[in-house]
Amino acid sequence: MHSKAVQPIAPIAKDEYNDNLIDRLFIKLFSRKMAQALGKGTKIDGYDGFVDLSKQIMQGRNAQEQQVLVAQVLQSLVPAPALWFIRTFFSPTRLVCVLNAWFAAKLFEWLVGPCEVTEAEIKLADGTVRSQPSAVHIKKCRYLVDSGCVGMCVNMCKVPTQTFFTEKFGIPLTMTPNFEDLSCEMVFGQIPLAPENDPDFNQPCLKQQCPTASFANDACPKLN
Repeated sequence: MHSKAVQPIAPIAKDEYNDNLIDRLFIKLFSRKMAQALGKGTKIDGYDGFVDLSKQIMQGRNAQEQQVLVAQVLQSLVPAPALWFIRTFFSPTRLVCVLNAWFAAKLFEWLVGPCEVTEAEIKLADGTVRSQPSAVHIKKCRYLVDSGCVGMCVNMCKVPTQTFFTEKFGIPLTMTPNFEDLSCEMVFGQIPLAPENDPDFNQPCLKQQCPTASFANDACPKLN
């Protein structure tokens, strides 16, 4: 009896983006900061160059080293006195979390694609639950689609961004990517899960995106 051949999975199509001047300035700024942290640049222009720099960060570095380097990039974008001021004088009240969600939805579209502010149920430190419009729903993450990599999503977006807002700004943030439809939820005011309790750290490769993906359900090797 002949074994049935495994049919290839069609990759998810990339959306077309018409980056405006502000978008291109953000891409150029972030790319320059990443190149400085790496000690080398890329010959690719625009958003594709930004993704290429991300892939270079992965090369020869484990997950923790990738996260540390991206954290350095994020901190280089905001002066230390500004971080101290926000962390010291702005506690994560409902209003502060709602405003952060609004600004994130406006400022990060160049990075993640179209997004919108939505309502979220926030579990507070005392165990109570508060409803507030401090979530940002990313409809289909541009970075995840273009990178095609679970490890890049977790190591260079989710973990550094959560850590940056939670520890440097003092405003808790939880990011929950959906690896089925490539959407994502950013919830300001929600304390992120510890890695050992976060299922994203056991997520298999994106079989329709990753050229080296295994059809086993093992975690993406780049998460280690």
